[in-house]
Amino acid sequence: MHHIARITFALMTWLAIAAMAEAADEKRNVLWIYLEDVSGWFSCYGDQVIKTPHLDALALSGIRFDRFYTPAGVCSATRSAVITGMMQTSIGAHHHRSCRSSFRRQSLGPDYDRNVLPESVVPLPVLFRQAGYYTFNEGGGKDDFNFEWDPDAFYDHRDGAWNFKGAENGSEWSGRREGQPFFDQIQVSGGKSGKRVTKVVDRDTVPVPPYYPDIPLVREEIAHHYDCLLYTDAMVGEIVAALKRDGLYENTVIFLFSDHGYKLHRHKQYLYEGGIRMPCMVAGPDIPARKVRSDLVSGIDLAPASLAVAGLPIPGNMEGVDFLKKDREPRAYLVAARDRCDFTYERIRTVVTPRFKYLKNYLTDRPFMNPSYKDPWPVSQEMRRMMAAGEMNETQLLFFGDEKPAEELYDLANDPHEIRNLARDPKFQKVLAQHRDLLSGWIEETEDQGQVVESDAGLLAALKRWGEKCVNPEYDRVRPAYEAWKAAQPAKGRAERNKRKR
Repeated sequence: MHHIARITFALMTWLAIAAMAEAADEKRNVLWIYLEDVSGWFSCYGDQVIKTPHLDALALSGIRFDRFYTPAGVCSATRSAVITGMMQTSIGAHHHRSCRSSFRRQSLGPDYDRNVLPESVVPLPVLFRQAGYYTFNEGGGKDDFNFEWDPDAFYDHRDGAWNFKGAENGSEWSGRREGQPFFDQIQVSGGKSGKRVTKVVDRDTVPVPPYYPDIPLVREEIAHHYDCLLYTDAMVGEIVAALKRDGLYENTVIFLFSDHGYKLHRHKQYLYEGGIRMPCMVAGPDIPARKVRSDLVSGIDLAPASLAVAGLPIPGNMEGVDFLKKDREPRAYLVAARDRCDFTYERIRTVVTPRFKYLKNYLTDRPFMNPSYKDPWPVSQEMRRMMAAGEMNETQLLFFGDEKPAEELYDLANDPHEIRNLARDPKFQKVLAQHRDLLSGWIEETEDQGQVVESDAGLLAALKRWGEKCVNPEYDRVRPAYEAWKAAQPAKGRAERNKRKR
């Protein structure tokens, strides 16, 4: 009996070792669940308005990051940075919706604002493909990169239709060879889910931040976003269930994160907490469960961390760092940037440290409520009416008023809404100087390309895209060229453009 037991034990040991060796040889799959326009009002982040059970379960199965910041407050700049592991300001991808040879079915001609990445900057999907991974983008109509790129070089499979369509048949990963690992992005419409979502949340119960007027239109926007998050939670549940159904969950590292905050003013496109401090969670093999981290993580850190969990080398020129590395050095600070968004010309930089946030506003000749694509919205029109009628209080006028300070400094630990600007407080002048130095050093070190006004080609391309909406003075130097281009367009093209403007 003892002899049989020894043989049985030896056999079991051998099988265990063989299984471990096989698992070691098996490459990890990497899945990005990429949420669009989603502020992290999830119950796992402490929100009391709604319950998000699928997101909560994902967070519990891995690490929840409480200080994850996107490189910009708008999609194309963030997505350009995240996919390369480089700040958008380092690769010329900082102006929103730049480097488009056509826009809304209209060709811009050969002289558009073309941006070619340096040869040393290789986007993440290309690196994974070179390593033998199957790469795909579900909901791939939301690539949105501000540089020249080839979909065929990026992806084996790309669903061009915007937004994730469901995981009933596993089409996201079914095209790969047997045993081939994958790098996947699944785009989830999130805050842009619009009419897809059911009206669930009571508009009278949602919290209204002090920087907004408490009016029905604002409550509607906030409650609608909560409704969108309920829809998003269900979609995340579908994705995880499909991985489990197809036997992929146990070998897939999941990164879930948002590109920036929800659409309302002071959030999307801006660099306050509501615009760039976003949800992020990572779960999968070798990722510890039930962990919460509060160290600073930047969106540019996602690319190197994704390569690392797959056992692939990280290019030395990537500006991001592997934030999952066991012996990592916590970030002392990170930077985010705001530049031109659509036709609205702006330049803001922010430095975030563990306790403080510093913002430098370069264009103090114009208010925060610069003309923008949000102006036709009913909530925007009501806010402008209230501004003109003197119906906003002092806190609300910090953003909705006529003035913009050159510098802002906030104690995030004691002022999470970023209301009390400490930049002129004598007690915080040393802190202010330290953050100024961090920003100036970063600008010099990374050669921030946003420190100069956009090129003539870029300004002219923006004018071609947006026409008379381009009211900022930066466009003045190329207006004659724009008028000449417009006059040279075929009559049919002019009529179609005028129809779209109406």
